[in-house]
Amino acid sequence: MPSKMTPPDNNKLDRIVAESRRNREKRETTYRELALRIYPWICGRCAREFTHKNIQSLTVHHRDHNHNNNPPDGSNWELLCIYCHENEHARYLDSAGRDEPATASELGSQAAHRPFANLKTLLKK
Repeated sequence: MPSKMTPPDNNKLDRIVAESRRNREKRETTYRELALRIYPWICGRCAREFTHKNIQSLTVHHRDHNHNNNPPDGSNWELLCIYCHENEHARYLDSAGRDEPATASELGSQAAHRPFANLKTLLKK
């Protein structure tokens, strides 16, 4: 028995295509899309090359650590792989550290034992 096919709703299809085009244009204006168009797909630290298959592992790093500073010329961006990006932010947090070490309660689940904390007095003995 032949199945009855309903004719496609051209208006609905036109709306879907128009919405898809608008979404693509909006995505192309994000700083990530702009950076991917401006810069070669190479990590700025480890020089790992990226292709369409692994581009999701390439991130945009803000050099001044201000995610609202997105000049259209890309002067505040650099492309970093996820590993180098994580390392860069860890180094930034370390450099913004305090003069005194964190207390055991601030460290949470991290090791709180300080084997050399008493070294000066031990050496004097």
